[in-house]
Amino acid sequence: MDKQQLSKDILKLVGGEENIDQVTHCMTRLRFNLNDNKKADKTTLKNTPGVMGVMENGGQFQVIIGNDVPVVYNALVGNMSKSPNADQSSTGASTGEKKKRNPISALFDFISGIFTPILPAITGAGMIKGIVAILVALGWLSESNSTYIILSAIGDGAFYFLPIILAISASRKLGSNTFIAAALAAGIMHPDITALLELGNTSFAGIPVIAAKYASSVIPIILAIWIASYVEKAIDRVTHASLKLLVVPTVTLLIMVPLTLMTVGPLGSIIGNGMADGIAWLFDNVSILASILIGGTMSLLIITGMHYALIPIIFGSIAVLGYDYIIPLMFAANWAQAGSALGVALKSKHAQTKSLGYSTSLTAFMGITEPAMYGINMKFKKPFVAALIGGAAGGAFMGIFQAKAFVPVGLVGLPSVAAYISPQVSTLIYAIVGALVALVAAAGITYILGFKEENESQPAATASESAAPAATTASPVVEETQLQDEQIFSPITGEVRPLSEVPDPAFSEEIMGKGFAIQPTEGRVVSPINGTVFSLSKSGHAIGLVSDTGAEMLIHIGIDTVKLKGQFFSPKVQAGAKVNVGDILMEFDREEIEKAGYTTITPVIITNIHQYESIASAGRTTVKEQELLFTAKV
Repeated sequence: MDKQQLSKDILKLVGGEENIDQVTHCMTRLRFNLNDNKKADKTTLKNTPGVMGVMENGGQFQVIIGNDVPVVYNALVGNMSKSPNADQSSTGASTGEKKKRNPISALFDFISGIFTPILPAITGAGMIKGIVAILVALGWLSESNSTYIILSAIGDGAFYFLPIILAISASRKLGSNTFIAAALAAGIMHPDITALLELGNTSFAGIPVIAAKYASSVIPIILAIWIASYVEKAIDRVTHASLKLLVVPTVTLLIMVPLTLMTVGPLGSIIGNGMADGIAWLFDNVSILASILIGGTMSLLIITGMHYALIPIIFGSIAVLGYDYIIPLMFAANWAQAGSALGVALKSKHAQTKSLGYSTSLTAFMGITEPAMYGINMKFKKPFVAALIGGAAGGAFMGIFQAKAFVPVGLVGLPSVAAYISPQVSTLIYAIVGALVALVAAAGITYILGFKEENESQPAATASESAAPAATTASPVVEETQLQDEQIFSPITGEVRPLSEVPDPAFSEEIMGKGFAIQPTEGRVVSPINGTVFSLSKSGHAIGLVSDTGAEMLIHIGIDTVKLKGQFFSPKVQAGAKVNVGDILMEFDREEIEKAGYTTITPVIITNIHQYESIASAGRTTVKEQELLFTAKV
């Protein structure tokens, strides 16, 4: 890949030099402060070979490059007639950044940060509910049977106590105490409170308490935890350190539980019920039109991140109505992406494109659409249009028959079909047929419309660069190494978290690579492999390594910690240093970083993951330095 040409393409596609107020880079991405973000051509940028992704965050326009970002940055600056006026390792955040902050984007990021971590629990519980529904529908299980009761409780538990789960997730996102938040949710869901609210005419200290149902609800607890985060921090600021443990949780709960019961909870219930009723009205009265519109534009919503706004609506509909109309439309949209990629594979005359089309179609079929969407359909353009048409066609079918989902799911694909099962198995049939309509329509339209391919010599390189967001370019240190299974040892002591919990799409969506995250309990980083430090950010927040056998790694300490400009970080090695497992790389002040408002959750990922078959977790929930974290298998 020609870095000089790539830098010129990026400079042009962000709106030219005159649109750049400031440009800097961190470990993985170029960070632009643009005068007008709308002048940047995001779609073309995303499809540019060498660009792994594009995102907007905190007013910055970020172009994800990977390990080659310093080279691309230097070439970019060299092509500019004026200095970008920023040191290359800082974000150069200025007052202009806050002025440009988009509250809608911030809201979507907040919603995503709350719901993404809880999806495994919700998906697991939802699958169990679906299995129970299948057993009942087939007559293999009776509702009076004790086995049914136990299995139903396992499936229903996560949904009934959803406010407690959401309270934990929201508090982590807001930086408040997780256990105070859980206690708040538990307080409003206490059986005695529930029974009292059902009686009506309840009061607290003479103030009326409006009856509301909190089991399985979403919006009331999110509003309550949001307000509680400010209350807790305000109390903490005015309380002496010796009394914080006693005073802060006590006063926070005494204020927030009654306040939630009297005002916040009822208001949230009204909003949640109104949203659910509004969606129900829409699908009851203009079902086909609504289904065509949502099914046809769902992929666009996913690209822009606006689909996160639908998550509370989905959860609220299932809590209030017992079912949801939107998940089936996501199902249709995802299978439409699979269909378009399949159409490309069937039509293409190039072996590399065929292989990529078949493989990405399969992953989209299972519910993971990014490789098909970004690597095939958007790259060739017409297939992406065909996917939108296919999603609309599948949506129309589902709208006619009013396909419903009865539990929320994480991956909306073949593995989640149990979500559409109720005592009437017909709902499952409608969902599957609607998804097949989307798939066949998208594949057929793609095949008929065709698409323009480059010469056989080019797609192989282009595909490997843009096929999947997780791919990276070759290592600057090791170019010709026979890869083998690689054991990755933990560089940090702390709690092991999935990448989905990292509040940055570049990591949570595995754009940069695959691995795990660690929530540190100590401020020290050691080498997870035997190899070489090939890059170290000037700000100290990110370390790039390559193992002796060719695994390229990134350890990214915290999110957006580049903005600290090196404060609280103490590097112990330099780029080019040879290291062994356990050699100290970095010390950082975890508490001060968190006090400054930054999370210290640390992704530990392999960036050349496309060269490996899979990664296998060591199965730990907590880990110490030098303990096995995961294995990358060739």
